Amino acid sequence: MKHYEPGARASDDHLPRLDCYLLARGSAGWEQQLQLLRVPGYRCLCTWPWPRIREPRDIGIETLAPLVLPAQVEILDAKTREKLCFLDKVEPHATIAEIKNLFTKTHPQWYPARQSLRLDPKGKSLKDEDVLQKLPVGTTATLYFRDLGAQISWVTVFLTEYAGPLFIYLLFYFRVPFIYGHKYDFTSSRHTVVHLACICHSFHYIKRLLETLFVHRFSHGTMPLRNIFKNCTYYWGFAAWMAYYINHPLYTPPTYGAQQVKLALAIFVICQLGNFSIHMALRDLRPAGSKTRKIPYPTKNPFTWLFLLVSCPNYTYEVGSWIGFAIMTQCLPVALFSLVGFTQMTIWAKGKHRSYLKEFRDYPPLRMPIIPFLL
Repeated sequence: MKHYEPGARASDDHLPRLDCYLLARGSAGWEQQLQLLRVPGYRCLCTWPWPRIREPRDIGIETLAPLVLPAQVEILDAKTREKLCFLDKVEPHATIAEIKNLFTKTHPQWYPARQSLRLDPKGKSLKDEDVLQKLPVGTTATLYFRDLGAQISWVTVFLTEYAGPLFIYLLFYFRVPFIYGHKYDFTSSRHTVVHLACICHSFHYIKRLLETLFVHRFSHGTMPLRNIFKNCTYYWGFAAWMAYYINHPLYTPPTYGAQQVKLALAIFVICQLGNFSIHMALRDLRPAGSKTRKIPYPTKNPFTWLFLLVSCPNYTYEVGSWIGFAIMTQCLPVALFSLVGFTQMTIWAKGKHRSYLKEFRDYPPLRMPIIPFLL
């Protein structure tokens, strides 16, 4: 290791300038960032708080890193290109999340969750964990802002959209007044499948509520407030539609009777267990409070072996559950709900599958998004 004598001389103006931080270690193991060290051939510009070391010559250079100067961040409106904010002296290692917090100080109406910052007006949003100095920007970074609208937490959305169907279905099951007519108020169906369907439907949504509270770990904390109305319309509307027919006084049991019901019940139970097993496996992949992404692999639990063939087996099991429920009740609204759900989950599964392929080069090539070997 080369050793240099510390010191500085104002007369060294003829030497080239070296802007750097020097990490030094003393003979006693002392470490700090030196702000002044005379290196032959370079002019030192800063002051150096000299530590209490008996032999300064024992300090040697271990790492010579470029000095990273504070950056400037210019934030423009993505639509109008109007300058909204200019942040001076931003630390180069600042994350996008920290820049959002600084932006909020000048524009309190746009809290961080509703901000989308991007490098291009029509580009993708930058992640909160992205670091400024690692982005393809100069000392003055230009970011484009888009308002995502009022936000609401994912937990609140899930609790609302899942609690609704649970409550609505039970209103029809108990035949509260003003639904089927006065003479049927609070009467009970004589068909076993009707009671079994209520148990299955209630179990499904209670399971979802508990998973939301104790299992799921969300990579994004919020979603646009407007989505809760769309989601609730879908879940609540279909729940009322299917519950009306299944619990109707004139409802007729499935064509093949008890055998059809037993087969459908087995499908439903197996898929519900599979769906829960996948959710637990995905939970274990991500430590609490982090956004770490890993390739999901099968565990010792047999229900997770579907990971060998599909990227999103939780969606596969979810669709299977509703197919089982449709066979059990032989009800058209349930079949339509299963079809619409399958279409939406296929879109989600394809998106996640593409993300896996893009992010992980060693991603298993045999996997399909949602249906083994097909889709």
